[in-house]
Amino acid sequence: MLYLLGDLSAQFSGLNVFRYITFRVGGATMTALIFVFLFGPAIIRGLKLKQGRGQPIREDGPQSHLVTKKGTPTMGGLMILSGLIVSTLLWANLSSFYVWTVLGVTVGFGLIGFYDDYLKVTKQSHKGFSGRSRLAVEFAIAAIACIAISHLSSGPLSNALTFPFVKGFVIDLGWFFIPFGAFVIVGAGNAVNLTDGLDGLAIVPVMVATASFGVMAYLSGNAIFAEYLQIHFVPGTGELAVLCGAMLGAGLGFLWFNAPPAAIFMGDTGSLALGGMLGAIAVATKHEIVLAIVGGLFVLEAASVIIQVASFKLTGKRVFKMAPIHHHFEQLGWTEPQVVIRFWIIAVVLALIGLSSLKIR
Repeated sequence: MLYLLGDLSAQFSGLNVFRYITFRVGGATMTALIFVFLFGPAIIRGLKLKQGRGQPIREDGPQSHLVTKKGTPTMGGLMILSGLIVSTLLWANLSSFYVWTVLGVTVGFGLIGFYDDYLKVTKQSHKGFSGRSRLAVEFAIAAIACIAISHLSSGPLSNALTFPFVKGFVIDLGWFFIPFGAFVIVGAGNAVNLTDGLDGLAIVPVMVATASFGVMAYLSGNAIFAEYLQIHFVPGTGELAVLCGAMLGAGLGFLWFNAPPAAIFMGDTGSLALGGMLGAIAVATKHEIVLAIVGGLFVLEAASVIIQVASFKLTGKRVFKMAPIHHHFEQLGWTEPQVVIRFWIIAVVLALIGLSSLKIR
């Protein structure tokens, strides 16, 4: 919306700054941050009033959680999504179909997560939305997004898979791009969802990954920088950096309330939405494989659950003391702050490795 002020730059030269993506990224970040700071307390009070006993705590999880986390409200993702959406609509160029596509995935996954959280809270059970039904809806939303990206983007990269650290190596996936991209988006959404198990554990790695992809989107959407770095130029994706800035601001605001001891949990409302957002940005910018590096912590969390379930079904034995893997380290004697901060460090290191793919070719 504010982007249109740039049209008046001929009369007021100072308004030309609204044309610059970097300026609008900063504006989006601050707007989302202030929005969550201002409205966050009211949202928390409202959720406490509506939810009563708060999010149900799994009895088969760490026993300490039954005491320390009891009564904490969930659906904190509403705080993040509201700040993200308001800020993006205010600062992004709304003629960009990439912005609308990623927003569509984010909101769609957020609604799925909201319904899942609603069922858990109202039934006071950790069993929410049917797993198969939930995945079916997620894949439908992701597939529609991938079809939009495939048909609306132009050039040889529309259905292509690119590889990090390798210059010029591209595989045209053809029609297979749709199920592949949908798998990336759904996988990212559920991996972040599995990571969200401790106070502050998911939101900081999400912010780290979002900041990384904000940089990648900006560079990939700029012909000059893309040529200099010898990365693939994807016209129009630079505008996604504004959305990433909005997410970063909203995430910082949420962390203020989610820091230990958390006043509110992100819930599936936030974790599914933010993971889906990251997946959609990766597909749009042709950095799907880089997402597995930058979001390696999420991959590790998801893999630990898959390995645990597969091992128990095949052998009757568990590989980890508890899955996802952050609970395994809790069972080993790590305190919750130790797990959270060490996982944050891992997320930063993986993000730096992923960002190095922009130059190491």
